[in-house]
Amino acid sequence: MTDQPHPDQPHRAQLHRDGPHQPHPGEPAPSQPRPDTEQPASEQPPSGQPSPTEPAPTEPAPTEPSPTEPSPTEPSPTEPSPTEPAAAELPPTEPSPALFTWEFATDPYPAYAWLREHAPVHRTRLPSGVEAWLVTRYADARQALADQRLSKNPAHHDEPAHAKGKTGIPGERKAELMTHLLNIDPPDHTRLRRLVSKAFTPRRVAEFAPRVQELTDHLIDRFAKTGSADLIHEFAFPLPIYAICDLLGVPREDQDDFRDWAGMMIRHGGGPRGGVARSVKKMRGYLAELIHKKREALPATPAPGEDLISGLIRASDHGEHLTENEAAAMAFILLFAGFETTVNLIGNGTYALLTHPEQRRRLEESLARRETDLLATGVEELLRYDGPVELATWRFATEPLAIGGQDIAPGDPVLVVLAAADRDPERFDDPDVLDLARRDNQHLGYGHGIHYCLGAPLARLEGQTALATLLTRLPDLRLAADPAELRWRGGLIMRGLRTLPVEFTPTA
Repeated sequence: MTDQPHPDQPHRAQLHRDGPHQPHPGEPAPSQPRPDTEQPASEQPPSGQPSPTEPAPTEPAPTEPSPTEPSPTEPSPTEPSPTEPAAAELPPTEPSPALFTWEFATDPYPAYAWLREHAPVHRTRLPSGVEAWLVTRYADARQALADQRLSKNPAHHDEPAHAKGKTGIPGERKAELMTHLLNIDPPDHTRLRRLVSKAFTPRRVAEFAPRVQELTDHLIDRFAKTGSADLIHEFAFPLPIYAICDLLGVPREDQDDFRDWAGMMIRHGGGPRGGVARSVKKMRGYLAELIHKKREALPATPAPGEDLISGLIRASDHGEHLTENEAAAMAFILLFAGFETTVNLIGNGTYALLTHPEQRRRLEESLARRETDLLATGVEELLRYDGPVELATWRFATEPLAIGGQDIAPGDPVLVVLAAADRDPERFDDPDVLDLARRDNQHLGYGHGIHYCLGAPLARLEGQTALATLLTRLPDLRLAADPAELRWRGGLIMRGLRTLPVEFTPTA
């Protein structure tokens, strides 16, 4: 792996731009025919489900037939009797769009527009054969995200997410690492979220802002003199991983290991490959040891800016302390939920600005005047326009219910398509237009209801800092590839670019 070392550590290796292409930690092999892959441990769908991440470049996913739904066939109309009037011909049935292809991964929005109009709650067979309901309209999506009859616990599905051992987590660790906020319901969800939310208050995030700016500048320093970079590999990926490690309390000298473990899990997906299992085992062992050390060394009173793991150990809810297993599972999911979405926010957001020059110019002029309003509304618009999370994580009906007039049976999986809901013309004016000054913008990019993204304040801080610093320090930043040549990481939950090659005038 040629990843850059931690910005606070000695520079161990320079990225070779003239050599063979170095894939981003989430990049599949270029020859891979389909984007349907297995999912990382933190997001594992029911067994056999495609992933938001990619398999190893050397292990392409098996080719599967496209899940295209063919147009219903109609018999040829018969000739009318000479004595009878001709029957009126029915218009041909418009076929539904192909989903989960490479073309769909590149631009899913036309397909989502078709679904919103013709099949807003659409039952589809995913590439692996698992059937699920896709919810695409804003009003229906918002309702479903807040409906507690839709459980996050995969035990409500006929084939629980972890039943066939495809999480990539060693068997003896599955239960403890998968019992986290994304997979549980109240009252356990309420208790655990209350404990961990203390680390993401506006005050705590504001205290962390100088460190995010420091990391951002360090990473840009590494490539600013070269005149070119892959912004995913060299910037968008390392920034949030180092930031969440700092927040968790992982010592700086160990953070490169975390970067490598996370890269292995994203690159290879959640499948039971040896490298993934070894990385999870190493990460779990490290977290257990770190939690044990911090518990023993925990002072009687918290120090200012106490790290998240120490805060989790200290935290209590009505006198009930977080167990070591719960703390480890929480740290595990915060690591993944806390960085992959931000990688995509920075990557997708930068790409949108580079391909919308008028919106970029407005933002640059605002930043030059040291104004922050357009930066804040702009990041919200980027989250709506092409957000980092395409579909919300899995939900399962616990009883008969209806969404948008469609009956849902108990046990049925439901996937809320955030990307489709946030382009709904019934909710947003000119939804396919990027408008950084958009005010009426209650998007669903970070979800809704009790499972609203816990780390959204931190992700917004990182996104605003990254975009503002890039545009300020590299004023002639431009794409170094035809947009049509860029490849998106195919998958189910996340939406992000595999690479983002850019050029600029070298700076000292």
